[in-house]
Amino acid sequence: MTDAQDYFAARLAFETDPSDVYAAQRSGEPLTLVDVRGHDAWAQGRIRGAVHLPYREIAERAPSEIPRDTPVVVYCWSPGCNAGQKGALAFARLGYDVREMIGGYEYWLREGQPAENDDGPLERIFDPTVMVVRS
Repeated sequence: MTDAQDYFAARLAFETDPSDVYAAQRSGEPLTLVDVRGHDAWAQGRIRGAVHLPYREIAERAPSEIPRDTPVVVYCWSPGCNAGQKGALAFARLGYDVREMIGGYEYWLREGQPAENDDGPLERIFDPTVMVVRS
């Protein structure tokens, strides 16, 4: 393999994106989606079906709260946030099969995927700058 092939193969092994996560959820593919942001961010909004586990608490809480036999996908705010990488590293250190959802919560919302906050479901808004919107 070339250096480029190795690099991109490695990225695909450890990253996923909002569209693929949503498709996996819809098909019933087993995965535990983990929001690694802080408590205020979680309350403001999160991906429907996600588990809240701030990245600083993963080492302590994950072994008793997250099944080891199910792949884990972590996310944080956006591409400008590295909490997802910190969370993925913490899960990897514990021996979990883990990937980071690139784009984070921001791109999940921009693609119009289901989200909720403490009051219930959030409006789904489809951003045509990040996806094809069919009428």
